[in-house]
Amino acid sequence: MNSWMEILIGLRVEMVLTVTLFVLLAMFLAGKGTQGKMVIGIAMAGLLVTLVVGFTMQQPAQLFGFMFRSDNLIRLQKNILALGSLLVMAQSYPWLVKHRHGLEYCLLLISALLGMFFMVSSGHLLMFYLGLELSTIPIAAMANFDLDKRCSSEAAFKMIVSSALASGVLLMGISYLYAANGTLEYAALSQAITASPLQVLALVLVAAGFGFKISAVPFHLWTADVYEGAPLPTTAFLSVISKGAVLFVLVTALYQVFAPLSGYWYSMVAVLACATMLTGNLFAMRQQNFKRFMAFSSIAQVGYMLVGISGQGAEGHASLVYFVLVYVFSNLAAFGVLALISQQYQRECIYDFRGFYKTHPGLAWALAIALFSLAGVPPMAGFFGKFFLILAGASQLQWWLVVVAALNMVISMYYYLRVVRLIFMDEAEEPLPPLPKMNWSPKLALVVCLAGILLTGLLSGAYRYIFSLVQ
Repeated sequence: MNSWMEILIGLRVEMVLTVTLFVLLAMFLAGKGTQGKMVIGIAMAGLLVTLVVGFTMQQPAQLFGFMFRSDNLIRLQKNILALGSLLVMAQSYPWLVKHRHGLEYCLLLISALLGMFFMVSSGHLLMFYLGLELSTIPIAAMANFDLDKRCSSEAAFKMIVSSALASGVLLMGISYLYAANGTLEYAALSQAITASPLQVLALVLVAAGFGFKISAVPFHLWTADVYEGAPLPTTAFLSVISKGAVLFVLVTALYQVFAPLSGYWYSMVAVLACATMLTGNLFAMRQQNFKRFMAFSSIAQVGYMLVGISGQGAEGHASLVYFVLVYVFSNLAAFGVLALISQQYQRECIYDFRGFYKTHPGLAWALAIALFSLAGVPPMAGFFGKFFLILAGASQLQWWLVVVAALNMVISMYYYLRVVRLIFMDEAEEPLPPLPKMNWSPKLALVVCLAGILLTGLLSGAYRYIFSLVQ
């Protein structure tokens, strides 16, 4: 049995989020209003305290009979998610302050993040499933927060239906695992799995459930519609934070729980990686709406991450965590610029950014740096992220997979640089007028993202530190 002190220390970041939730809920019940600077400030302060507390008292924890676990790598993963959530909140500050349900949105976002924390720290498939549902249901509600737009309701409906199907498939796979092994604990499963037909079927179902959550092909059909219909803060949160959390758990499940079945899941992951990269890149070339463009871009990025996961070693695990960190900065920088334009002018088409540099030179460079990083152009951090992923994938000596990944990187250059050309070289018939004075919050979030893109790429210490935690 764990003492109360051990439980409080082990769950300290979860406790901070829970206290923040109760404070916001008390304000709502007391009739203090559902919008305003104070409400959003309390939510952001809670996320900031969560991030700070996540870097303190770094000792491993194992609670509730191996249901909950924590170590330095898990803490880093939680800190990445908390940082990304704080950046999303900072970017959406002007929108949240004006929204009549801003408090409810903060409650949903923090609840989703709390579920992701439990999911990442799970040492038992039941805890993982509970965390997954706690994180998924609030995001579906967040997708419906543009209350006066029909497309937002459609996005929420499509996400609920897709998530219900994915959860059902995942739960069936978990049930088969329990039927075959009599346990759902990670460590015990890794010892009990013997590659029986029922266990292989369970692997396929669990992999399909994860595939829905990360938008891997052919489980990606909901992604573009949900990204387009949801409010921009929800789209940013869904594309980076939600996907990063599921990928963290996926690599743990494959490397630990299903390690005895690596011969089966390697081929599965390799095929999914190729299909995901190719589909995401080819469909991104055809998009005119910026949010749909980013949706297919994110699908392609998942393909690269699956290449890294196929490495099956410390290199694969470290490259994934490093790339998620880079992806948080790169994607949120792009969404930060788009949010400013969308909130002010309700423009979300790629061609609206023609001649963007002439009226918004600072934002144009910020968007270009983000796109360069997503494309993998050196010396941006995205280049090093993809380099480490492909290097990890090459450790299995499956050179055809490395060649496919490299060719897809060339394809992606076309559509990312096409947007950069529109920004800097094309003339606009009706150029976007200059923005009024920007709020400090989205401006600071954009600066942090750009600094992250440059520093995590130019300074090699980030990857080395992550690799040291994995070993």
